[in-house]
Amino acid sequence: MKKINPFYEEKAVPVDGTFKELKNLCLKPYDKETASPYTKTRMILMNGTEFEANWFMHQFNRHCNNNDLRRELANVRRHEQQQQKMIASLRPIDETDLETTIAYEQLAVDLTAILARHVKDENVKSALNFALLEDFDHLYRFANLLEIEEGKSAKDLVGKYTEVMPGRPTIAEHRHPFDSINKFICNLSADPFTKLTTNIITGAEQQTMNYYMNIANIHKSEMGRKLYSEIAMIEEQHVTEYGSLLDANCTWLENWVMHEYTECYLYYSCYADETDEDIKAVYEQMYYEECGHLQKAAEMLEKFEGKQWQCLFPCGGDFPELLRFEGNIEYIRDVIENTVCYTKNREGYIEVKDLDDKADFKKYNRQVCKTDSQVPSHMVIMEHIKKKGEDYRVQVKEHPIKLLQDRGEDNISIAR
Repeated sequence: MKKINPFYEEKAVPVDGTFKELKNLCLKPYDKETASPYTKTRMILMNGTEFEANWFMHQFNRHCNNNDLRRELANVRRHEQQQQKMIASLRPIDETDLETTIAYEQLAVDLTAILARHVKDENVKSALNFALLEDFDHLYRFANLLEIEEGKSAKDLVGKYTEVMPGRPTIAEHRHPFDSINKFICNLSADPFTKLTTNIITGAEQQTMNYYMNIANIHKSEMGRKLYSEIAMIEEQHVTEYGSLLDANCTWLENWVMHEYTECYLYYSCYADETDEDIKAVYEQMYYEECGHLQKAAEMLEKFEGKQWQCLFPCGGDFPELLRFEGNIEYIRDVIENTVCYTKNREGYIEVKDLDDKADFKKYNRQVCKTDSQVPSHMVIMEHIKKKGEDYRVQVKEHPIKLLQDRGEDNISIAR
């Protein structure tokens, strides 16, 4: 593979370049009927990445006492804001909230699986595999709601890439906050893909959390509102879990460089992977703009902390293998078969059957899921079974867990 290094990108767009005219912030959206499922997921990924970049720089601004540096942050942040508006405009007006939600969960499932398959750090891999089964179950719950409320099949949205069936049941995912903290990596010793993975997945899950938090009170049905609210709580857990993987010893400026490097990597990966030629061109342009942001952040790191960017990338800043979207059906089935009954226990993972009855997980889960029949994620499946005689699924073969094969009931005991 040709080596790509954004620190040396000659086509980088200088940060001091011209801002975009307002009329150019809205782009031609994709056609929801013909677009690849992964065109949709890439758009969501980059929207979330821009959101993370913006809010990171806002927090940096609020914790910085140097107005010259704050001006530099404000300048780059305004460019990031314009990019975010352009990426967000790629979603078509006629795509419903639930259709978009299916794309959000397909992104969560396949992105997490792809990162887990390739990351070397076992601690990070375990965190990814653990949350993977929960996002997989969320896709199943929302797919059932989609058919109930809109009469649409999630199969038409996810294509041939992703199955729709139970993972670790959402009712079993509610854990005590103490168990949402992980061991953090060390940027100095971690390989580039591991560092990228922690930044990518944190931003992506945060975007999902924010989307559900905002849509929960405006969805058209009471059942849907409750489901969005419940799953938004789990996404908050995921954001905490993934965010705690990030190197906590990084300075604000080092973190800024890492954020910009992550954006460069993702835009170039999306550019290389995208099949829609119009959107592909957008990603290419965004990549060159992000290279300008990265080079500015590196300049600020040296100016204000006397550090060169190489301190974060001792082996150079060449991109590792690019991120490419693809199906992960067999990988996910294997993770389900081996870890569906796991829960978090502080920084580790344990089968629920091995927990003491007084464990924080059990006490917390009993408290927030006190009345099982009224837990929204369970109610949605039972409503679908009531109306259709069975739940909604898209499977290439029988579910790998026997207790989750019955389509006429929703198992609420497994992993609890």
